[in-house]
Amino acid sequence: MPADQPPSLRLDRISRRFGRHVVLSDITLAVPPGQITCLLGESGCGKSTLLRLIAGVDQPDGGTIELGGERISGPDCFIEPELRRIGFMFQDYALFPHLSVSDNIAFGLQKLSRGEQKACIRDVAERIGITHLLDRYPHALSGGEQQRTALARALAPQPEILLMDEPFSNLDQGLRERVRRETLDILRQLGTTAILVTHDPQEALAVGDLIVLMRDGVIEQIGTPFDIYDRPITSYTAEFMGPCNRLAGIWRQGEIETPIGRFPTDLKLPDETAALACIRPQALSIAPDGNGISARIVSKTFLGESEQIEISVHPLFEPLRMHSHERIPMAVGDKVGLLLNGAQIHVFAEEIPVE
Repeated sequence: MPADQPPSLRLDRISRRFGRHVVLSDITLAVPPGQITCLLGESGCGKSTLLRLIAGVDQPDGGTIELGGERISGPDCFIEPELRRIGFMFQDYALFPHLSVSDNIAFGLQKLSRGEQKACIRDVAERIGITHLLDRYPHALSGGEQQRTALARALAPQPEILLMDEPFSNLDQGLRERVRRETLDILRQLGTTAILVTHDPQEALAVGDLIVLMRDGVIEQIGTPFDIYDRPITSYTAEFMGPCNRLAGIWRQGEIETPIGRFPTDLKLPDETAALACIRPQALSIAPDGNGISARIVSKTFLGESEQIEISVHPLFEPLRMHSHERIPMAVGDKVGLLLNGAQIHVFAEEIPVE
């Protein structure tokens, strides 16, 4: 976000608890304008609760929320949801079954005259490509058409920010990817500021301009998709964003020493510090026996675009996993050489629990 461009939304030390259970703790976040910010995390991490606090359907126990530089929530201030100029798109779309598509879109336009409503409905329907659906009812729409209708209803009042709670999770895989791509194209064309909640790291990487990874009510890491995936600051981030092979090691002279070799990184630790190497499956490749580290193939699983291969390496108890987009001629049980690409090895200073 450029230094001279203020955030669309600013959260400062937001907290929320239910009884003794702390759901959110000290959440501070600046949402850049005109971009899509993904709140990512496991179920129960607090991301949907945070979305409700922003929308105003729930109130924080501490902290402040500012929208467009105006405080909308704080110890001495609470702006009602209908006055916040915030659009909300629900997971199940929440379309009114007894209303046509046109009347669903008009639901948030009650303050406009009839003529202004019609013009606004026509404009947003054309932008989203649902003009031909305006006279239909929700039960006659496909999943993708319902999703677009819900998006049109949320955008019709021209909100300052759009909140989306798992908006694609109810769609089948093939339709999900198409509708997601269409939705993103619309939001980017309109320059809409949006916050999207998801539990799927692949979706966050594909959708987000900024990813906010949450864990147990706190922010684990904030960054661009490349930052989060390529430069994780904790092992939790590394493993949440994609599969990793975990290797316990010791830090010595600028490298981590593991049972299968030594790897240099930019991390600076005192010598003899216990450390952890997280190795992406795509960091591994295999060659004919006699090259690299001596290993043996213990399983191969064909996944269409790639193969997942498990490799046994002495003295590791658990096999290492690798992915290959090439057809590997070696069979299960064959001895092979294991090669490593150090660019996909992430090292962290942390104690490894004893099994």
